Amino acid sequence: MTVNIAVEIEDLSKSFKGKLALSEVSFTVSESDMLALVGASGSGKSTLLRNINGLQIADKGIVKIFDTPIQSNGSSHSRIRRLRSQIGFIFQQFNLVSRLTVLENVLIGSLARVSLSRSLLRQFSKREKTQALAALERVGILEQAYQRASTLSGGQQQRVAIARCLVQGAKIILADEPIASLDPESARKVMELLTQLNREGITVITSLHQVQMVRQYFPRAIALRDGKVMFDGAVKELDDDKLTSIYGSAVEELVLRGHGEVLV
Repeated sequence: MTVNIAVEIEDLSKSFKGKLALSEVSFTVSESDMLALVGASGSGKSTLLRNINGLQIADKGIVKIFDTPIQSNGSSHSRIRRLRSQIGFIFQQFNLVSRLTVLENVLIGSLARVSLSRSLLRQFSKREKTQALAALERVGILEQAYQRASTLSGGQQQRVAIARCLVQGAKIILADEPIASLDPESARKVMELLTQLNREGITVITSLHQVQMVRQYFPRAIALRDGKVMFDGAVKELDDDKLTSIYGSAVEELVLRGHGEVLV
């Protein structure tokens, strides 16, 4: 059985004001994989995700999406908008337009397929609206479709962001600390939703602080420190001793304990 590569990264390096954020990062992610990016603050997780979908352009190195370079050695692909349409992005702070309704925020996911004039006037077809409502039903918040996004809880807003990826038709979902600001129950619902979408064939790459969540939901993890890949393998091998050897005292940021238990 042939395994297709969804994301391929070769020797990716990125600096900000002379400080290295990513250093010669290389790895591949197969279609339908579920990968966690682990690391303390400043490890390069968010920068890596933004480079995968071309929101940032690296100083050198190559990022390929389904075997097509989205960026190569400091230059983006001439059709980056088309390539990016295959990649959904879920932000820590939800990135919704608060004054718009939930439905309108989800419809934003179809902007790559509609004209600029139609998108500016928010003129969406009946079929597009039906698709968006179906996506909201799939993530469990259909009842909130006509509420303003600002009225939703954090967990509900994150599910709107996931529904937007579904309407977009994303084959890859990148999630940047999607549960960092959520309560435990909302975090669980978001992670279970991402897991279900992965089972249905969507490639999921998620950055997380919470190692206990990584151990619960992911088969593979990449641990970053100072922009370098320090571990790439099965999550079962990323035990506390391994984490301590990588992060030293900073491991406390990743593994939270209380009364001898690992906390969510």
